[in-house]
Order: sequence, then C-alpha cells, then structure tokens
Amino acid sequence: MNWEQLLSTQRTGQDALPELHHDRTQFQRDYDRLIFSSPFRRMQDKTQVFPLPGSVFVHNRLTHSLEVASVGRSLGSNISRFLKDEVMVKSPLVDELGAVTAAACLAHDMGNPPFGHSGETAISHFFKSGDGEKYHHLINDEAVWCDFINFEGNANAFRLLTHQFGGRRRGGFRMTYTMVASIVKYPYPSGMSDRKKYGFFQTEKTAYVDIAKSLGIIEEKSGSGVFVRHPLVYLVEAADDICYQVMDIEDAHKLGILDFNATRDLLFAFFADDDASARRLKEVCTSVTDRNEQIAFLRASVIGRLVELCTQIFIINHDVILAGQFEGSLIKHLEGSAAEAMRKCETTGFRLIYKHPSVVEIEIAGYKILGSLLKEFMDAVMNPEDSYSGLLLPFIPEQYRVSFEAPLELRIRSVLDFVSGMTDVYALDLFRKINGIGLADKRFKR
Repeated sequence: MNWEQLLSTQRTGQDALPELHHDRTQFQRDYDRLIFSSPFRRMQDKTQVFPLPGSVFVHNRLTHSLEVASVGRSLGSNISRFLKDEVMVKSPLVDELGAVTAAACLAHDMGNPPFGHSGETAISHFFKSGDGEKYHHLINDEAVWCDFINFEGNANAFRLLTHQFGGRRRGGFRMTYTMVASIVKYPYPSGMSDRKKYGFFQTEKTAYVDIAKSLGIIEEKSGSGVFVRHPLVYLVEAADDICYQVMDIEDAHKLGILDFNATRDLLFAFFADDDASARRLKEVCTSVTDRNEQIAFLRASVIGRLVELCTQIFIINHDVILAGQFEGSLIKHLEGSAAEAMRKCETTGFRLIYKHPSVVEIEIAGYKILGSLLKEFMDAVMNPEDSYSGLLLPFIPEQYRVSFEAPLELRIRSVLDFVSGMTDVYALDLFRKINGIGLADKRFKR
C-alpha cells in the first residue's frame, strides 16, 4: 500500500473527487459534519461503562469519543511529521493526518446500541436464543443470519455512515473514503468462521470493497473478501485503547470502586523504568494536595507517555504495516514498565470494574429492555395489519421504515436500525410506555 493512494478526499455516494474550494479541508469537514450530527449528539445519553451519572460525572459514549479524538489527533499529527520528514510522502493530504484520525475517532462508537457493550450482546441473544430465533429458518443466507446473532457495533457504525436511509442522500454521511476506512478494525464481513468480530454487515459489503479497492487496501488472499487494515486504523484503535483503559481507572476512583492509593499506584507504574519522569511526577503530586487533581495529572501524564510510545511503535513498524503484515494492536507491542502497567490496568478492569454491581445492573437492564423492544417491534413489522401493530409502527422514524412487502432481512434491519440508534433513556422510557409501567402513577397525579 502507498500513502498517495491511501489518503483520498473521495466521498461515499459521489462519483468524482470534490472540488477543493472550501476554507476547511475535506478531513476537517468530516470532523465538523460528525460533531453537528444527531447520532453523535445521542451518544451523550449512551452508557460507556458505568451507569449514566448522578452526583458524580463519569464518561458516556460522547465524552469518551471526544477524548479519543483528542488523542487520535496527537497520534495522527506525530505520524504526519514522520511521513513528511522521513518517508518523504508527497501528497499534500499528509498534513491532515491529525484531522482525519480525529474524525475517525469521533465516529468509531457511533454504531453502538444503548447500554454499552452489553447492548450488543442483548441484541445477539435475542436472535440466537430469544424470541428472534424463530426467524432463523426464514432467512436463507447464513451469512446474513450471522449479522443478527453476532451483532457488531463496529459494523453498525460503518452502516450508519455509508447507508442511504429513507429520505436521505446516497452515500449516507458522505464521509471521505480515508476517514470511513479508518474506523474498520475488522475489514471483512460476518460469517468468517475463524474470526470473532467483523467490520461490516452483508448489506455494506459492496460499499467497503469499493472503498478498499479505491484506496489500494490489500486483500489478504485474492477473492477471500478479507482485507488488511488501513494503516490509520492502528492509530484510531490505539487512541481508543489508551482512553478507555486509563479513563476507566479514573472513573472507578471517582466512584469509590478503587481507592486513592491503588489508583495512584496503577498510574505511577507506567513510569517504573523512567526515573526522571517518576521524580517529576512525585514532585508535582507532593505540591498538589487535592487527590482528584493528583489522579487527573497522573492520568494526563500516562496518556502523553502512551501517545509517545505508540507513535514510536508505528514508526518502527511502518513498512510492515504498509505491507499488511503487522499483527495485533500498537498497545500490544508495548514493552517494559508500560506494558506491565497496561496489563495491570486490564486485570483491574476485568476483576473490579467490569464486574462491579452497577455495571452488571446495566447489562441486566440491557437484556430486559432491548429484548422487549425487539420483540414488540419485530412482531409489529411482521404483522402490520394487526391493530396493536398500528399503534407501535409510528414510533419507527421514517428514515428506518421499509415496505411491509420487503424481504424479511430488510424488515429485521429496519427494527435493528431503530433500536440500536436509541439512547439509554429513550429505550427505557419506550419500554415503560409499551409495558404500561408508570401509567397508574400518571393517572393518579392528574
């Protein structure tokens, strides 16, 4: 692969390159278009890990994505300087690596359903073991069925950005090819028996292949349908890994799940083999008496160190990455104290954070609420003439509606597009309305 081809301002849904007459660059326009979009705003009411905040504010999908974009911009800018000064890439678009990486980071979680990662599991469970299993024998394509029983927020993000929903423009958000390719961590469709995750649904397979071929992204084996990653995917992935691992530790401290000393030790461990940095951090922490401020300072220092290390890993492996032969993530190639500290953070996360009762409660709620909504709306689109269905169907926005004579697959996708786009609060509110919860209280108040 080569950077001159990998960096493109061609947009989804457009047949030719756009004219460059805007004050903003094309990649800046990607970023701004996402910031002002409704799906992006809705992430403020979608769970990241912990329940949405009460008196203590923790991360939601939106604040997480903004922070990932900030880290991604730093990584992209670092690699931009390397490509210009060392690799001598001539494309003027190389100056915009920070902008396009930041835009991809903004978009990377936009396809996630409500209730965090448990929402993906709840949707998959509905079709695999729940009421939705009854549709299996009606779907003739097993690859399509895999889209449903292994629902992927990654693939849903690609669909959200590129699919032409009802009444909308061809090409979806009309993002640049480079930006869209940069969010696809698993560049192959569902149904690959040897792979757990995938990057796009069967409905968007042609769209991805067209983008990949235009950018010169390598196919692992001719005709396999499995591509290697666009190089910028590694930067987006690293920014996400850095933020969620480190920020989850800080959130756990704010919520009292981790005490101050345990949190401080986890963060200090990233500098165990760097005496000068460790001394500087200790001096600052001695002068700063506010414990939350100490943790925030240490967190920022850890992020800065990881950005530096991931930049170095990308540069060292640049040729291998462009050849499509790099294995794993940048974070997995950390060495020394940083690698050991990251492992400790991961272990702490799985042992104390992700199994915490408040997190598990969200998972249980996701199963109950999403399972109920999927059942009600699936029944409605399958039986549109039923009087009860007539009450439910108007809730589905026009952009997601399909003809009642449409193939079963498309009717299922219309419900999934609707439900996966909900916020946590809207899903809970609609669940209550459909099940009559709280109705008696409202009548009493009147």
